[in-house]
Amino acid sequence: MKGKKKPFYSQLRLLAVLAHPDDETFGTGGTLAIYAQRGVQVHLICATRGEAGAVDPEYLQGYRSVAALREAELRCAAGLLGLAGVYFLGYRDSGMPGSPDNQHPDALAAAPLDEVAAKITTYIRRLHPQVVVTFDPMGGYRHPDHIAVHQATVKAFHAAANPQVYPDGLAPHAPQKLYFNTLPRRFLKLAVRVLPVFGIDPRAYGKNKDIDLTAIAAVSFPTHAVIDYRPVVRLRDQASACHASQGGKQMIQGPFGILRRLFSARETYMRALPPPSNGTIERDLFEKVSVDTPTP
Repeated sequence: MKGKKKPFYSQLRLLAVLAHPDDETFGTGGTLAIYAQRGVQVHLICATRGEAGAVDPEYLQGYRSVAALREAELRCAAGLLGLAGVYFLGYRDSGMPGSPDNQHPDALAAAPLDEVAAKITTYIRRLHPQVVVTFDPMGGYRHPDHIAVHQATVKAFHAAANPQVYPDGLAPHAPQKLYFNTLPRRFLKLAVRVLPVFGIDPRAYGKNKDIDLTAIAAVSFPTHAVIDYRPVVRLRDQASACHASQGGKQMIQGPFGILRRLFSARETYMRALPPPSNGTIERDLFEKVSVDTPTP
């Protein structure tokens, strides 16, 4: 007697390749959580441990370093989001553009692109994802680490299927789809207009006042997929709260969090590969994905 066929989502694997602890929640948390709940194996590569992030001393109590604190916050969030695995590439946070951290010898932004791409390629071959998700070409808000991860992930996506590129002893694997997480511009434009009412300058947003939402909202990438995460919005908020040292609780309770709950509980994606052709908006990143690939 033949065994029962596995449910579709339980045969699927998603790999998110990001740069810092909190990227997984603030950018893609709803997507990761909703797929994990559906039974997808959701894996995360985090390139750094966020060492350059400013942290109030109160949060460091009990931790030997900023890196240790931020890794603990990530693992807290990963548990709530339901991630199957978290993997660090071991680079150092490069900080924002112009920061002295850019010049640190271990900084991700200073690492050779092929070196970073080779490490990501090995994880793709090991984990066999059908779908890979990373940052958009400008790294969301022009963070050098986000841009470096974007560039390395694109190279790795192509390389993983070719055993002659970055040989590592593992069998080649060809992921089927590559998406870039994009910031929802319509929501950002609304935020730029509304935040000043609360006394917040959208040109100096964030814990360190180093994010220019006005400039970001002026850049538009095409939207090919939209993930409605309303069923897991509370779970995403709980994961956000794990990143207390990065203002995670304030993002839930503050003006930005209020706006997001009122007007936007969705994450948007640009599909890089295969190139979109029919102009329709996907509601599922695994749409038209085949499941006849081997399970690791």
